[in-house]
Amino acid sequence: MPETSFNCQRCGHCCQGEGGIVMTARDRKRLARHLGLDIPTMLAGCAESSGDKVRLRAGDDGYCIFFRQGQGCGVHPGRPDICRAWPYFRGNLVDASSWQMIQSDCPGVNPEAGHALFVSEGVDYLYEHDLVHEAGPETPHALVLDKALVRRKGQ
Repeated sequence: MPETSFNCQRCGHCCQGEGGIVMTARDRKRLARHLGLDIPTMLAGCAESSGDKVRLRAGDDGYCIFFRQGQGCGVHPGRPDICRAWPYFRGNLVDASSWQMIQSDCPGVNPEAGHALFVSEGVDYLYEHDLVHEAGPETPHALVLDKALVRRKGQ
């Protein structure tokens, strides 16, 4: 099997922490559809606002309300883009030190692959899965690529 820079282990570490799972309008529509709810009902039960951003709530355990220990994401097909993109966030792509730091928390990151491969695979993954966003008030900054990375893809 060829060496890759990331292989999700479903450990849930990326699902822990309050305030990090920001949802765009597209995410809200996808998650509501997945849950079989209209958007206002889904938001009332699952989300909170922080300034211009809407984010998923965390449970009392500090994990996303949809994370299930031992199982992973309970809404995997409907999850937000920020979740779909992990660990290929802008900071981890443009800064090798950030990439090194996530290795202690994310067992799916392969340090042997090196940062250059991580960047190459990450940028490809983000474009292939339509996860690159334009900057905007509701956009998670982690999904707005640095100009050097955009040029790398010939955009």
